[in-house]
This record gives sequence, structure tokens and C-alpha cells, in this order.
Amino acid sequence: MATKDVISSRSQRKWRTESDLEFTPSEDRVVHPSLLPLFIHLLPNLILSKSTGKRNLRSLYLHGVFRDRIEMLLSAQTFVGQVLVILVFVLSIGSLIIYFINSADPVGSCSSYEDKTIPIDLTFNAFFTFYFGLRFLAADDKIRFWLEMNSIVDIFTIPPTFISYYLKSNWLGLRFLRALRLLELPQILQILRATRTSNSVKISKLISIILSTWFTAAGFIHLVENSGDPWIKGRNSQTVTYFESIYLVMATTSTVGFGDVVAKTSLGRTFIMFFTLGSLVLFANYVPEMVELLVNKRKYTSSYEVLKGKKFIVVCGNITVDSVTAFLRNFLRRKSGEINTEIVFLGEVPPSLELETIFKCYMAYTTFISGSALKWEDLRRVAVESAEACLIIANPLCSDSHAEDTSNIMRVLSIKNYSPTTRVIIQILQSHNKVFLPKIPSWNWDTGDNIICFAELKLGFIAQGCLVPGLCTFLTCLFVEQNTKVCPKRPWQKIFLSSLKNKILTQRLSDDFAGMSFPEVSRFCFVKLHLMLIAIEHEFSLSSYCGLLLNPPAQVRLHKNTLGFFIAESAKDVKRAFFYCATCHSDVYSPELIGKCCCKSKNNRHFPGSRVMVKTTTAPKVFSEPELFDPFPSSHLKRISALSSTTRTFLYEDSTDSLDSTGMFHWCRATRLDKVILKRTDKAKHEFRNHIVVCIFGDAHSTLMGLRNFVMPLRASNYTRRELKDIVFVGSLDYLQREWRFLRNFPQIYILPGSALYAGDLYAVNIEECAMCAVLSSPSKSPCQTLVDTETIMATLNIGSLRISCSASTPSDPEGISQSFSGPGSSKYRRVPILTELSAVFSGSFLDSLLATAFYNYHVLELLQMLVTGGISSQMEYHLGKDKFQRLSSSFSTILSERKRCKLGLLSLHQSVLLNIEPKKIFGQVFCGLLDHFGILCLGLYRRIDDAEHKSL
Repeated sequence: MATKDVISSRSQRKWRTESDLEFTPSEDRVVHPSLLPLFIHLLPNLILSKSTGKRNLRSLYLHGVFRDRIEMLLSAQTFVGQVLVILVFVLSIGSLIIYFINSADPVGSCSSYEDKTIPIDLTFNAFFTFYFGLRFLAADDKIRFWLEMNSIVDIFTIPPTFISYYLKSNWLGLRFLRALRLLELPQILQILRATRTSNSVKISKLISIILSTWFTAAGFIHLVENSGDPWIKGRNSQTVTYFESIYLVMATTSTVGFGDVVAKTSLGRTFIMFFTLGSLVLFANYVPEMVELLVNKRKYTSSYEVLKGKKFIVVCGNITVDSVTAFLRNFLRRKSGEINTEIVFLGEVPPSLELETIFKCYMAYTTFISGSALKWEDLRRVAVESAEACLIIANPLCSDSHAEDTSNIMRVLSIKNYSPTTRVIIQILQSHNKVFLPKIPSWNWDTGDNIICFAELKLGFIAQGCLVPGLCTFLTCLFVEQNTKVCPKRPWQKIFLSSLKNKILTQRLSDDFAGMSFPEVSRFCFVKLHLMLIAIEHEFSLSSYCGLLLNPPAQVRLHKNTLGFFIAESAKDVKRAFFYCATCHSDVYSPELIGKCCCKSKNNRHFPGSRVMVKTTTAPKVFSEPELFDPFPSSHLKRISALSSTTRTFLYEDSTDSLDSTGMFHWCRATRLDKVILKRTDKAKHEFRNHIVVCIFGDAHSTLMGLRNFVMPLRASNYTRRELKDIVFVGSLDYLQREWRFLRNFPQIYILPGSALYAGDLYAVNIEECAMCAVLSSPSKSPCQTLVDTETIMATLNIGSLRISCSASTPSDPEGISQSFSGPGSSKYRRVPILTELSAVFSGSFLDSLLATAFYNYHVLELLQMLVTGGISSQMEYHLGKDKFQRLSSSFSTILSERKRCKLGLLSLHQSVLLNIEPKKIFGQVFCGLLDHFGILCLGLYRRIDDAEHKSL
């Protein structure tokens, strides 16, 4: 009972010492392991005597408190602890200097009171003794304390000093061990803030190791050579000064012996043998590293020299081997003679050997400078104010995307504060973080400042791919240049590889096109110039905003100096649209002959519509086949679909739809999460058909991927309410409820808690009737980058293995274009259409390619953003005021103006509006027929090779 009373955790009793100090035991007070033996020793006393137990436990507690106080006092984090560490180091160096002075005398000699160094050294050692006692009291493990290096140094240096003073005999002994205190030099420099970088810390550490090793070894050689071998009573001793010992040790370290100073004693020679082996290992590692650090410090801390007429850009952020390789591959993809821009990489850490090798391979185009974009001094060294642009690379595979975006935004702020006119192109991972950038006062869209939002573009790509199968491949081929060389073996491969040469290019149009409608100019460029015009930059009359229009309606007339967006093979080809002259080139039928003319009335002429037929209301029979640009002959294919961009001109029937304040997206009032959660037993209740199934992998702690960016293109207002497809998310409810606050204002969205790895959950959402199944990957926490897509790949295999009867085609695939296969029996099955995101494949090349594209032509990036985000770019988003997104639009004029946007669609050649287009044997006839009759701009073909034809090729 006495023990229970003493150890009671919440006892109200208070023990008072003789000095009236209060002592209250508490259960959260943990007895230190080193005091456990003492506690066990006192336990019998606790049981035998209550008063004695109180007294012993009080001593035990006070001992622990005293030890903790001393330990905290000696901590390097406290001011007193730092002062003590610095004082001990300074006094140790002073004692070492006294040793150097006394080494001029014999090892053992009589001392006199006239020698002032002895009392000084004695004072130093008295302080060392006091500090030794404090360290002993604060030590957790008393036995281990005696084996520490500093304890060994004190044991062999402090007692001889007191004994020498008492015996009046100055014996050097092992006082040279004080040189080992030099190993604390890096810590002292860090406390004094003398070293602030990792390189300086490494250099100080290497120097301290080398110096302490030399001084200690020289002290041992000096002792044994002057004392001789003890077993022969020192008869082989020799007089060697400490300086000569240092000389011998350094000569031994360099493995070069001159023979002028040698060890004669057996102890000395034995020590030299082991020291030689140790120095080979020690200095072979440390000396080259130190030289490399010193050389690299001078190499990468210099300033970039700006040459007049020499263009350069600054690249900062995530400077790694992978990011630099991907960026250089895309930035330097032009011909060597066309590259006139140098790249200055501003890295916060020195480059690795592998990264240095890359810089050496591109020595003519790259320069690396160590520094940070957050420091103005480093920005001055890279001359960011004179750079063409500053590009900030993000790490799409990082574990914390929010922290990555925040650090990059701070870099933009630092750059803009230092040089407001510098053009900045930044990569952002999460879309909600990009709203901070336009709020920077010096941010200017007109000068080329741009934002590449990875989540927005990636999820927009996948969303548009759900509506238009094959669109992801189509856009990737246009915006990301393919460097892989493939030797085509079949005719269809030759046609496909030929199409890969096309890319998005911009060019100012000839003033002769001013006053014409877009369909007229687009048809003329296709027929006459062999160019495909898909969009223009148009300045609105009621505002100063100059925006990009995709396939605008006939009501939009072109102005002078209009910027056009073309699909063409080279910049030389699109120059035809600028050089075209109605007077000089009206009778030129070969587009290669259209060039700069010498027409004197260039500034006063207008396009004479009567000279060239640009629009027809009937079937385009006035053209013969050779007159039409025909890169894709299609008469021999049984199934052809056109990837089209159509303009909506009928909006009255959908004017009652609820849209957001900008009129850009369908809107509904906030829906509660429990209203959209599905159960497996509700399959018959909902009967989803022609819907989109989205498989999500994430948990309550996963980084949000921003599903709003996936939903927005699918809820764009250029689609009517009847055209909207239901979206069913399958994934963890813990994750989806975190995303729901960004999705609750979009209509026709449902959630099924489950996993795509379980077939029962897939059948519960009627996956066999879906228009598309998208598998999205969340940011992975796997340390191995090759395993980031493990769950995504496994889910794709699971969905692909589902056997679905193809007796009835899905509404989105009336012709059965989706891939089918024969099962083991006689019946046929079809696969569920799947669109899978692979982070390891998509992130690197695509994002870095867009960074280079944005630098060369930021208009192309704006076009891509409009194609994949539902017809809205970053500039338009800022212009419309996206902060009003979550409110209902009450302006009918806003609805009419913003819903007149084109949309992407997949049209069947035999079961849609194309059915009445005749003739349609070649692509040119289809292009002109759709443009003339419906205002539809056909961008390409989506076709599947028949099995019979595939076997015959």
C-alpha cells in the first residue's frame, strides 16, 4: 500500500523539503532508463518505510531534474550551450598552441616559474575539468561517455598537466591529442553563421579532418622518436622537432619520401606503415572532393556575361537530370542553324556528375549558375532583366504538389519584383493555385507571361477524349513533336507518319482577306494555299480584349493584320497566307510559287471575291480532284469518321438552361453529397447509358488531383443539356468527399464508393453501356517513380478483361467502331472503351514540350487550352472574372454570346450530316462539303482498318 500511495499519479499530497520546496509526483513523469537500477535499488526501502520511501523517491526525482537541466544547459541550441562549445574550442586551440611552443624543448624537461605558459595551460585545463564534469552529469549512458572521443582527449591531456605543475617537470606526453578538437570546427562555424551553404560546410569538414589527422600523427611521431622504444630504454631515440614531424607526415601522406627525415624507432616505423595505408584511403577520398568543391564553387558562382545581340533565357525551378533532358530535347528540336538562344540554368544545388555530362554535351547552348531565384543577388548574376524570358520548371512527380506550386509562385514574385518587365512562363501543377499569378501587379498577358497548368491540361485532355475518341492522340501529335524514327511497312503507316509532320503554326494573314468571313478564308486557304486555317485572333469591337476564336461563324469578319492559326508542316508553308496577293497570285495554281510580290498597291488593295470561288451552296463539283489538297485518300475505307469543330448557331431552344455567371458552363445549385452517392443495389434504379465512368485512386490523405478540371470540359455550355453525359465516379468516398466541394455545382454527377479493381463495382455502374471509362491516377507516394502507375495499370487490365456481348452497340458507337474480339466460343464480345492516364509517360515529355512551345509562340498554348478546357483560355478566364463562376447567370445576352463557341465532335461518314455530302471520295471533298453546307471544320480522320484489309497488307 505504501508503494501505491507513493506512485499515485494524481495525489493531492505535497511533500516539502527542508527549504519548503514543493514536490508533486505526476504520472506523465517518465523515469529515465539510466535511473532504473537506482529505482530498483530503492524499491525495498519504499515498501519498508513510507517516510524513507518518500525521501528516496524525492532524491531520485531531483537527480533526474538536475540531469535534465544540465543537459539542456549544454545543448547547442541554447545560447549558454553555444558559448560553452565555442569557449572550449578556443581554449583547446590555445592549449594546442602552447603545446607547439613547448615542443621546442625536449619531451621531458624541468620547468621553472618563469615559464608563463604553464599557469596559462593549467587554467585552461581547469576549465576543461569543469566542462568534463558537466558533460558527465548530463550523459545518459555513463559507460559510453568514457569511450567518447572528447572524453578520451580530456583523460589523456588534463591529468598530465596538473601532475607536471605539481612535479615541476614539463612532459609533453599525449597533449597533441588536443588537435582532435579541430574536428568540431564545422559546428563552430555554423554556430557563428560563417558557413551558410552545404558546400562551405563540406569544405570546412574536410579541412578539419585533414588538419586534425596531420597534427595528431605528427605529435605521435614527435613523441616516440624523441623518447625512443621503451623496451630498449630509449637508446634509439633521435632529436626531431615538431615541424620536422609535420614534414614527415605530409611526405608520407603524399606517398613521396625524400629520405631526409625518417623514423628510426620501431614504434615510429610501425606507425608510419599503418598511417600510409590509412592515408591512401582517407586522402584519396577527401582531397579530390575538396578540390572539386573549391573548383565548382568558383565555376558555378560566377556571373553570366551578357553579349550584345545574343539572346538567352533563364530556366529555374526543378533542375534535375530528367527535367533538363526533356526540356533540352524539346527546346532544341529546331535545326542547328535556327537555334540562336542560349539557355542559362539557375540551380539551387550544384549539378551532379550526370547533369554535368548533359551540360557538356550541350555546351554550345547551355550555362549553369548556382543560385536561387528567390535572391536578387543571384538574379543579378544571371542578368534576368536582359533575358528573353524566365522559365520555371515544376516537378509533376513530386509528393506535395501544393508546396511545389507555392515555391514556384514565390519565384515568380521574386523575379517580377526584381525586374517587372521580364517575361515569365511558369508550370503550375494544381489549377486553384494559378489564380494568384495574375494578381501580381507586373503580370502581363500581352507581353507573353503565361501559365501552364498541368492538372488542367491533363484532365482536360482526358475529358475531351471521353467525348471524342482519338482526340488525345490527335492533339498530342499536333502540339508535341515526335522525334522517334519509324520505318513504315504498310500503306496506312505511311499515311499516319506523314500526318505527324503537321503542327500548329501561327501567321498574320494578308490584308486581302479583310472583310471576308472565316468560312470563306478557311476554304480558300485549303483549296488555293494548301493550308488548314482553324482559328483566328479577333478583337472585339465593344472592348479592348483580343481573344482567340475557334471556327467562328460567318457573322465574324476578318480585320486587317489578323493572326491566323494553321495546321501545316512548316513555317515556310504558312507564309503563303501572308504573301498572298489577289492581283499577282490569282492565276497561280501551285502554292509553292506564292511568295512576296512587288505589287505597288499592296496597302490599298482588297480581296476581289469575284476572281476566286470561295464558297458554294451546292456540292463542290466545280473542282476537279487535282485541285483539292488531298493528304488522306479515303475512298477505299469502309468506316471513316471526321474529327470536326462545329459552331452552334441555334441557342433559343436551350436558353432556359442554368449556366454560371460567365455563360461558359452548365450550373446547378449546390447538391449535397449524400444525394449523389450510389449503392450497388441501385443499378436498376438509375439505368445509366451512354455515360462516362471515372475510376479514381486516392484516400483521405492523398493530394487532390482537381477533378473539377475533368468535369468542366464535359459541362461546357456549347453542349445542350440533353447532350450532357452522366459522370459516375468510382473510388474512395474519403477522397471524393474532399473533391465534392469543387463539384457540387455541376449537374448529373454521381459517386459510387468502391474500387475499379473489383468487377462488382464496375457492373454496378453499368459499365457495359458506358460511352467511355477513364482511369485516373492520383499522386503516388511510392519512392520508385517506375511504380507510380501500378494501380492504374491493374485497373485497366481488370476493365479490359470484362467480357461484354456486342449484340447491341453503345449509343456513342452505333457502327461498332470500338474494338471487338472473338471469345473462346462462337459468340463475339467487345471491349469497354478505356482511356488510361499514365503519369510516368504523360508528365515529363508533354509538360516540358509545352514550356518550349509557350516560349516560341504563346498563342499556340492558348489554342491548346481552349481546345481541352471547353473553349476558355487563361486570358479569357481572367477577362471574364472566374471568381463569379459559382453564381447563376441571369443575363440572356451573356448566354447567347458565350455559348456561340465551337465544340469538338466525332461524326460518322455514313450516319450523320455527312450522309448527304457528295462526292466524298477524298478528304478535300469532305472538307469543302462540310464547310460549305454546315460550317463544320473537318480537322482529321478517325478510322479503323478492316481485318480483311489488314491481312492483305
